[in-house]
Amino acid sequence: MVDNIKDIKDKFSGFTPYINGYQNMKRASVLIPIIKKDNSYEILFEVRAKTLRSQPNEIAFPGGKIEKGEDPQTACIRETCEEIGITQDDIEIISPLDLYLNHSNLIIHPFLGIIKESALKNDIKNLLINKDEVDHVFSVPITYLLDSSPEEFENEVEVKVNENFPYSKIPNKENYKFAVGKYSTLFYEYKNYIIWGITAKILENFLNFIKE
Repeated sequence: MVDNIKDIKDKFSGFTPYINGYQNMKRASVLIPIIKKDNSYEILFEVRAKTLRSQPNEIAFPGGKIEKGEDPQTACIRETCEEIGITQDDIEIISPLDLYLNHSNLIIHPFLGIIKESALKNDIKNLLINKDEVDHVFSVPITYLLDSSPEEFENEVEVKVNENFPYSKIPNKENYKFAVGKYSTLFYEYKNYIIWGITAKILENFLNFIKE
């Protein structure tokens, strides 16, 4: 019970704001991995295994679910190591990037990091990737991506009202106008690869930081 303002102040002492309702959302971390190749820098991407139930054969960054008790950076490093066969010491985290949220109740914590040259042994083909999760990896020069303009398609997200929704409790009843959201989809093309969806949105966020 809150009896005075001190109780409220104490409750919020040391509080760090996050996302309203996160307890009921899915949470994941991904790494944008920078590698050095032929004296320039590239971004490493995964092609997900064809046998995965979720998004098989799609292009993604290393990463995955944040487990209970894990912080986002720890999850990001753990998942990256499991997927591409490197160790924690092979990764240098540069910075977290903007959080990504989408309409399917998903929160992604992206991190920017460097995969050390010693882990690659001069070629990404030397990575001991986890074939259960990753079909193969490839890399794209950062300069190429900076010079690329992705195709963008604007989509709408509408509220599908529950058949038992209590219209009697709100103004205008059945005539209430729920807001329509916008959801853009980006497509980057490189050789025979199409980088799109969530991966493209997180990539765009990183590239915009570099451009600015």
